[in-house]
Amino acid sequence: MTPARCGSWRSPIDAHVVTGGSKGYGDLRAGGNALFWTEARPEEAGRSTLVTCVAGSVRELTPAPFNPRSRVHEYGGGSYCVADENVYFVNFADQNVYRVSAADRGETPRQVTQGDATERFADLAWDGRALLAVRERHGLDGAEPANDLVRIDIESGDIATLHAGHDFYAAPRPSGDGRIAFLVWDHPNMPFDGSQLLVAEDDGSKLHNPTIAAGGANESIVQPEWNGERLLFTSDVDGYWNLYAYDGSGVYAVLPDAAEYAGPAWYFANTYYASISPDHVVARRVENGIPSLVLVDLEQGLASPLDEDSSSYTDIVRTPDGVAYIAGYPDQPRQIVQLTLNTRARAAVARPDDSPVERDFIAVPEALTFPSKAGDSHAFFYPPTNPGHRISPDELPPLLVISHGGPTANAWPDLDWRVQYYTSRGWAVADVNYGGSTGFGRAYRQRLEGAWGKTDVDDCVACVHHLVGQGRVDPARVAIKGGSAGGYTTLAALAFTSVFRAGSSHYGVGDLKALAADTHKFESRYLDTLLGSPEALDERSPINHVDRLNCPVIFFQGTEDKVVPPNQAESMRDALATKGIPVAYVLFDGEGHGFRRAENVRRAIETEYAFFANVFGFEPADDLPAVDIDNLPETG
Repeated sequence: MTPARCGSWRSPIDAHVVTGGSKGYGDLRAGGNALFWTEARPEEAGRSTLVTCVAGSVRELTPAPFNPRSRVHEYGGGSYCVADENVYFVNFADQNVYRVSAADRGETPRQVTQGDATERFADLAWDGRALLAVRERHGLDGAEPANDLVRIDIESGDIATLHAGHDFYAAPRPSGDGRIAFLVWDHPNMPFDGSQLLVAEDDGSKLHNPTIAAGGANESIVQPEWNGERLLFTSDVDGYWNLYAYDGSGVYAVLPDAAEYAGPAWYFANTYYASISPDHVVARRVENGIPSLVLVDLEQGLASPLDEDSSSYTDIVRTPDGVAYIAGYPDQPRQIVQLTLNTRARAAVARPDDSPVERDFIAVPEALTFPSKAGDSHAFFYPPTNPGHRISPDELPPLLVISHGGPTANAWPDLDWRVQYYTSRGWAVADVNYGGSTGFGRAYRQRLEGAWGKTDVDDCVACVHHLVGQGRVDPARVAIKGGSAGGYTTLAALAFTSVFRAGSSHYGVGDLKALAADTHKFESRYLDTLLGSPEALDERSPINHVDRLNCPVIFFQGTEDKVVPPNQAESMRDALATKGIPVAYVLFDGEGHGFRRAENVRRAIETEYAFFANVFGFEPADDLPAVDIDNLPETG
């Protein structure tokens, strides 16, 4: 090992490794002996495709240009469902529903609905005769799109409204015996603030006698699923998303626990548990941000560990001899795993190609708990890691703080090549689960209510102070980055504190008032809860405090972003440029809220690193693209 200045270490983890290291598995489903999932294809202009696996044989069901992806709520989810021998999916380009055989090879998908992109569908479910779906219609009279619950005739494509009148719908789940369960909620709530679980009788054409089974304005319901005659769901009425059941006797807690068995419904059709028998489910359990897989006895109210080796578990589905799920790991890419319950044997069903990177280059995260203004907060810390280099005795590493999006989301300790890109070059990275993050209970989420731009910023600052106090990072070289809501936290931290020396905002929010006037329906009232008062729109908007922002910033933005429009980044860029602050702006044509095209992802990674190299004055070992920085002082 040779000493070298942090930031200048040579690393095999380049931008191609980042884009090629994971295939982006999602939306795992099961049907008979087959598994189905969507797979991101960054090298195919960011397209996703639908894949099936039977007896170890994997094949693609949706050839290009088909792209199974819903735009309901702009975030989508539940873009397909398995129905006997067929799969129905929503195609991104026109938002129509298509059908493809799950068994035949080479079949061209057949169009079912005949609308256009103003009529969108999500959370598809099969009731044995027709499709159930959440529909979102744009361009109608009134300022907002209309959401309702519909049934789609698979032969004619005709659409019948089953339930309307609420601002939002999710999770239509048929029982098989003439009942349907579904979720509703209304402004100003987000689904993780409060929602209601309804159960109705279904005669095949209409719903009758809808009854509120659980939920309310201050209770969040997630993932209703039928287990025989009873209905399972998760509720946070007692402070954590725990398992509950609804039957003829009413609602009762299956397993009271100071841990989370579900997460926030940013996307449709997340599956945090799977029924494997009338008396048992396999579920993800998260305690203090750390997940495990457990077997829950519904009658005894007991949870037994099944697996604690992975760093995350998503999309849990039942298989003939156990369950399958998407597993994350701290030292290898996410993969689809099948668990046989009677032997506890695990096997990878699908995984990315072997990485050319040796594991010695991978920084393994350390869970941190540290004091902050609102109480203890949490982060995952990644130390500089590279077997070919070591830190000089007279140097401390620079620190990159990551503020996750949402803000009601969370950071997992999964392998993220974008983090490893930095740590393998001599940086330390702290991925902060600030107050408002999930995985720590409802009270921790509610720390952010009325305090966005305060609690999240305080926790990011407290994390830096904690690491500096331990002598682990250089206080003079601390940067912060984030995307979406994390981009707002990044800009707020730069405007309202003096801890950070540079920042990178990916489609972040700089002007809260402009966002409130120009964002999509799903989040149009989210700021009411996060800010707490109309005055906070001005008080906590970084655009109004550029006079206090005195360090370089780079902005990344997509032209087609409907969640955080480009004017957010451009107004901040212009204000900083006018003030004389070093600033850079990278705009990606055709990209939305998040970058999907491989070439754009690579450019963002390399340009961001080149920007920080310019700011902190180190020489990267890589041949990076030039970055156009306004107001950058000349060096001589």
